[in-house]
Amino acid sequence: MKEPLASFGTSSSSSTDQVLLECNNLCAWYGAAQILLDVNLHVKRGEVVALMGRNGAGKSSTLKALMGLMPKKTGRVYFLGQDQSNFEPHEAARRGLGFVPEDRRIFTDLTVLENLSVGRQAPRKFPDGQDAPYWDAQNLGTLFPNLASMPHRLGSHMSGGEQQMLTVARSLMGNPLVLMLDEPSEGLAPLMVEQMGEMILSLKRQGVSVLLSEQNIHFAQWVSDRVYVLEQGQVRHHSSMQAFAQDAQALKTYLSA
Repeated sequence: MKEPLASFGTSSSSSTDQVLLECNNLCAWYGAAQILLDVNLHVKRGEVVALMGRNGAGKSSTLKALMGLMPKKTGRVYFLGQDQSNFEPHEAARRGLGFVPEDRRIFTDLTVLENLSVGRQAPRKFPDGQDAPYWDAQNLGTLFPNLASMPHRLGSHMSGGEQQMLTVARSLMGNPLVLMLDEPSEGLAPLMVEQMGEMILSLKRQGVSVLLSEQNIHFAQWVSDRVYVLEQGQVRHHSSMQAFAQDAQALKTYLSA
């Protein structure tokens, strides 16, 4: 069995070298159809990593498999140095792995504040003992000013973009150490795309890691440090985001229609 890349809580490893999330030889199926084939990736503390590729490449399935949401999978998933390959989604969330799916899953009959309260978890620490960012409705208002202006609005009375922001904010109420975002910029108005990007960069500055599935190369280039490119459920390319964005042949090969 392959061991995780980094040890935790030791003085020999700097905080920026800590691998918080990792998978080795991850395979996943929907019924008899294999969707992922030997996916290997890792995310370090305070790093933003993009999963890119065409529609159907396996980006969303990778996030779901890491969260324990795929009906059948093999391989190893490590979070904070612990093997969580067989964890249920709620167990992963309790340990500090956040996931925002592509489809907006808010409680439409609850207000903004009530939706946020549903996601509340206790404060956390990073593996080296440092306090992780703590989120409540008040300081989330600085990241999501639109939500701050409508605390008592029902979810059913919000626009699609506002619902997307609320979904992300509710996940942050769980104080995740790693936040996984599935297509965070899709369908958002330009102003909200900008707010989403600023939110991701703010999390990065505070040491939170972000793994995002994204098709918008401009958005991914803005916020991401590294990129894994998937094709037919396999990692075909891995590099810095800057190198990938400047590689015209790679962009044409893996992202062009």
